Amino acid sequence: MNRRKFGVISLLVSLGCLAFAQDAELADKVTALEASLAETNFALDTLSLLFYAVLVAFMQPGFALLEAGLHSAKNVVNIFMKNIADFVVAGLAYWAVGFSIMYSAPLFIRGYEAGWVPGQADFFFQLVFAATAATIVSGAIGGRMKFTAYLIFSAVMTAFIYPFMGSWKWGGGWLDQMGFADFAGSSLVHAVGGFAALGAILAIGPRLGRYAGNTIKAMPGHNMALAGLGVFLLWIGWFGFNPGSQLAFSTAADSTTVADIFINTNLAASAGALAAMILSWILFKKPDFSMTVNGVLAGLVTITAGCDVIVGGWAIVAGAIGGILVVLSVLMFDRLKIDDPVGAVSVHGICGVWGTIAVGIFGGANLGVQVLGTLVYAVGAFASGYVVFMILKYTVGIRVTAEEEVRGLDIAEHGIEGYSASDYVGNPVVLSAVAGD
Repeated sequence: MNRRKFGVISLLVSLGCLAFAQDAELADKVTALEASLAETNFALDTLSLLFYAVLVAFMQPGFALLEAGLHSAKNVVNIFMKNIADFVVAGLAYWAVGFSIMYSAPLFIRGYEAGWVPGQADFFFQLVFAATAATIVSGAIGGRMKFTAYLIFSAVMTAFIYPFMGSWKWGGGWLDQMGFADFAGSSLVHAVGGFAALGAILAIGPRLGRYAGNTIKAMPGHNMALAGLGVFLLWIGWFGFNPGSQLAFSTAADSTTVADIFINTNLAASAGALAAMILSWILFKKPDFSMTVNGVLAGLVTITAGCDVIVGGWAIVAGAIGGILVVLSVLMFDRLKIDDPVGAVSVHGICGVWGTIAVGIFGGANLGVQVLGTLVYAVGAFASGYVVFMILKYTVGIRVTAEEEVRGLDIAEHGIEGYSASDYVGNPVVLSAVAGD
């Protein structure tokens, strides 16, 4: 009897050990599966974020083409040089100092870890936003500014002004704690760039001959095809700017939100373009090209703050209002003799403010906080831009001479023309060599 009991007990113990071993093996498999899933999510979030960052980087050539097309042919090289310089300078200044100021990270991003993605990926995504904020100013002061002074401003903008102001929201600062909402940067990027541009314009003054007494002399851009291509690139780049600001992409909820942001972004852009086109048609008796393309950008800037919460029909309404505002704003600044060749202040400044306020109207954010936050960004950026440009004005100088401005900055500042009428086959040396053959 005792031997039977012992046998039963031994069997039960053996079965228990076997079950325990199987449970332990199953637990190990679950742990390994969870680790593998975490690695997959990490890789997916990283590659997605870098992909969206590259789309945003495409906005740089978009801005360059738009600005070049809306300026005189004699300043094309200068426009492209400034846009390239913005990305070059931002790549160094924001890496060395700016990112640290904005996110309380180590200088030179040394040892920085983001957590859900590598620190380097997070930094690069934020870098392309910093470059965008700086390059908004480029077109507003085109055709009359010294290149050396612009390089200094670009460094100050990407190392200090944009990061310091960006820290108020995206760095977890005081506006973030108040509940201020700006998903992808209507205020943080666009209003900051736009109102810094306004300060720059007031410091440098209008182009020669733009305003004579009460007369406003039209100075149309030299190549609308370039401007149109630039807007198409910017439109595509915005699909990195807004959806990419979701930052994480590996869950079903994240993916659904990103898809919604794509649609909301496109709806606002389309509505902005249509509203600007119709209004310009009413005012000028013909649908104006430059107003229409700026309407596209107005809609995009407008939806940027609330692209995650202003949905469907409300995205159309917000974008359409942005398109109307940009037309009226461009005309207003002209009446005030504030010379902005590309409409940067209107597109990015005015519509950036409107888009941020719209989150309080259509997106459920606190309207008072939204108004306070966007006005603080507008005033802060304007004051910073004006002060920096005035300091440069009385130190290194910011404006080229009248002779250089008339001749064009391509030759005066860079010694080369954007468009050459010369046929090198007609060069006497070439002809002599051909004849000798």
